[in-house]
Amino acid sequence: MSFFGKNIKKIRGVKGLSQQAFADLFDLKRGTLGAYEEGRSEPKIDTIINVANYFSIAIDDLLTAELTVNQLLRFNDKLTLSPEDLERDQFAEVPCITERTTDSYIEYYDNEAFINDLPKLSLPLNPEKDFRGFTVNNLEMTSHDKGLYPKDVVIGEKVPSSVIKKLNNGTVVLCLCDEALILRRLYSTPKGIVLRADHKNLDDIKISLKDVREMWRVRYVFFRRMPEFSTDFEDKLAFLEMQMRELRER
Repeated sequence: MSFFGKNIKKIRGVKGLSQQAFADLFDLKRGTLGAYEEGRSEPKIDTIINVANYFSIAIDDLLTAELTVNQLLRFNDKLTLSPEDLERDQFAEVPCITERTTDSYIEYYDNEAFINDLPKLSLPLNPEKDFRGFTVNNLEMTSHDKGLYPKDVVIGEKVPSSVIKKLNNGTVVLCLCDEALILRRLYSTPKGIVLRADHKNLDDIKISLKDVREMWRVRYVFFRRMPEFSTDFEDKLAFLEMQMRELRER
């Protein structure tokens, strides 16, 4: 079976053509085209030649391999797309709070024009949800050379006020309260919440729920450096395993 069906379906997608519109180009019935695309039928040689000539695609390319979108775009001007024609994933545009805009954010966090003017991160997240980016600017979330350092970026998902008390203890959150924007771990108490730093020399911050203006649960982190992926113990264990393998091979 050839790749003709898959390739004409991809061409339709690139050009934004319906089955009927594509079929009309080559005097085919829509049902016949559907059979080609589903692999239930193979086209006549005349049809293959007409499609190949129309889009300036070699017959061999059309029949023997599944073509990529990039390949299709290189074949012929008839497949050159305007940006509006391309089918793209919808990425979320996440407003990002930087060190320079933190003080202004505390004052204007509920001002839509200000939020829209913040720099945006385009990320493969659910665009239906509300996210906020934040550039780390202190060492509060570090411990034993691990954790979040200045210039790292965290991405938080909006937490409704009714859900704050339901978050698991230890969840990392970005909390806007009073005159501060705080990145710490959340712990619930009967009287409110406690925000605790990973840095052991810092005191807890106790807050009443009514003083929380916004809360964002940290979902993603972008490190400014390569994070440590293994411990010294794991490295030593891997080295010993390699030596054992070499001994067995001898």
